[in-house]
Amino acid sequence: MSVDHPHALESRLVSTGVERLALLGKHAEALMAGYARDEVPLEGLSTTALNRLLAARILWRPDEQGGVKLAPKVRELIAEMLADESRRHVNADVAETLELLRSLVQSYREARDGGEYWRQEQQLLRLRQEVDDLNGRFADAIDSLWRRLNGDFGFVSRLGDKIRENQRAQKQIVRLLDGLALIDFDELIELVGSDGALRKLLVSGLQQQLTQHYTSLREVQRRLVELMARFRQQQSRSRLVAGMAGFLREHPGFVPGNYARRGEVPALVNRAAPLVAAGAAALDHHPDSRVLGELLHRLPRPAPRPQPVTAAGAAAPQEDTLVAARQQALKEDVERFYLAVVDGGEGLSALEFLQQGEYEWSEEIWLFQVIAEFQGLPRSEQRAFRLSQQESQASRYNHVRLIHDVTLQLA
Repeated sequence: MSVDHPHALESRLVSTGVERLALLGKHAEALMAGYARDEVPLEGLSTTALNRLLAARILWRPDEQGGVKLAPKVRELIAEMLADESRRHVNADVAETLELLRSLVQSYREARDGGEYWRQEQQLLRLRQEVDDLNGRFADAIDSLWRRLNGDFGFVSRLGDKIRENQRAQKQIVRLLDGLALIDFDELIELVGSDGALRKLLVSGLQQQLTQHYTSLREVQRRLVELMARFRQQQSRSRLVAGMAGFLREHPGFVPGNYARRGEVPALVNRAAPLVAAGAAALDHHPDSRVLGELLHRLPRPAPRPQPVTAAGAAAPQEDTLVAARQQALKEDVERFYLAVVDGGEGLSALEFLQQGEYEWSEEIWLFQVIAEFQGLPRSEQRAFRLSQQESQASRYNHVRLIHDVTLQLA
C-alpha cells in the first residue's frame, strides 16, 4: 500500500484546480449565457468540452430530458462576483464552522504532541482559512444588507413592498446576530489552552473581527430605521398632496379661509395641548434666596416624639433609641447652620456657629457632621455652596492633613 507524499498531494491538488479554473475562463461566454438564461446554450460547446465541464461539476444535467444548467455553486460564485443581490444567497453557518474548528484544533494538538511539524503547519493553515472564511461570510452578509438598503429598499415605491423589504432585512440581521452569539469565547479560550498561535488566531483576532461585525450591524440597523422613517414621512406628504389635489378637482371653487382670524376654530385644527410653564427657584438670584429663606423660617418645627415607656429588661433597645435620637439632633443642628449661611449670604465658620449657639457637641464630631452633610448633598445643590477647610500638615514627615475649622458660604 503506497502513501502519497504531502507535497505530491498538494501539487496534484493545485494542478487540478488550475485546470478547472482554466475551464471557467475558456468557456466564460457560454457559462454567462447560462447564468442569464435558464439553460446553457450548447451551440458553442463541443462534446469533449461539455463532458469536461460536466466532469468538473461546473455544469450539471438535472434530468435526461432537460437541458444542461450551471451548477449551484458556480451560479452562486458568479452572483457573488457580480454582486447580483437578486440571486445572491449569503449563509453564515456558524455552528458547522465551529464544529470544524474544534476538530482542527484537536488535530493540531495531536500533530504538535507527536512532533509532526509539517502536519501541524497544515492544520494551522486550515484553521486560518476557516476563520477567514467565517469572517468573510459575515462581511459578505453585511455588505449584502448595505446593497439591499441602497438598492431594493431605497427604490421601492409602494408601502407594502417597503415593509416586506424591511422585514426581510430585519430577519437577516436577527440571523446574523444569532450566528455571532454562537461564538463563545470562554469555550475558545479553554479549547486553545496556552498555545500562543491559537490564542492569537481564535481569541484576539476573532474577537476583533466580531467587534467590527457588531459595529457594522448597528450601523445597518440605524440606516434601516432612518430610511423607513424618511419613507413614511415622504409618503405622508405625498398622500396629503394627492388628497388635496383630489379635493380641489371635486371643488374647483374652494378658497381657503383665514383660520387665524376666526373666533371659533374647528376641532380638527385646534389640537394643540396647553403648555404648562415649568418654574424653579434661582438660588443665584438675591431676591429669590431671600424669599426662600423667609419660607424656610415659616416652616413649623417638628414636634418631639414622646419616648416610649419600656420595661427594665429592654435596656439595649432603649440605648439604640437614644443613640438614634442624638444623631438626629446633631443632624438638625447642622441643618440650622446651613440655613444660617443661606440667610446671611456670607461665609460662616462652623466652630464660631457652634460656640455662639452654645451647642453641646465636641468640635471634632461637629466638623465631621458639617463635612458629611455637604458631601451628602446632590451635585446640583453642592454647586450652590462653597466649602473651604482650614487645615495643616500633621508633621514634616507625615502627609496627613488636620482640619481645624470649616467655612461655608454661598457660591
